[in-house]
Amino acid sequence: FAKQIMPLLAIGVVTAGFLLGSTHDNTAIAGIVPNSWIEWAVGGNSLLSNFFASFTGAFMYFATLTEVPIIQGLLASGMGKGPALALLLAGPSLSLPNMLVIRGVLGTKKTVVYVALVIVMATISGFIFGNFF
Repeated sequence: FAKQIMPLLAIGVVTAGFLLGSTHDNTAIAGIVPNSWIEWAVGGNSLLSNFFASFTGAFMYFATLTEVPIIQGLLASGMGKGPALALLLAGPSLSLPNMLVIRGVLGTKKTVVYVALVIVMATISGFIFGNFF
């Protein structure tokens, strides 16, 4: 199992660091994606930035343990703490393949309700968290 996970984890960490940047000894290292784009989309703690982070996380596919370096790179690039939590909540809960499987088992209406609830709850949780921390 470790032989399967370790290469994927290494690729995810390197890609996240290359695209999003990282932090070393409290020094931010810029990535390929400009920090201004990250700050514009998910900076601060507005409802819109939390919604964008949770909506994006819902349709993103996170391999096991790769969400942590991705979030670290996004935080170093200017992402707010609330949207970071919203992304962390929605990302592992949903993905496009996950939605297709749920749709096949439960049907379209229940899948839409489930996806909407995950996105709304992740948005609200991120907004509340961002206001307190």
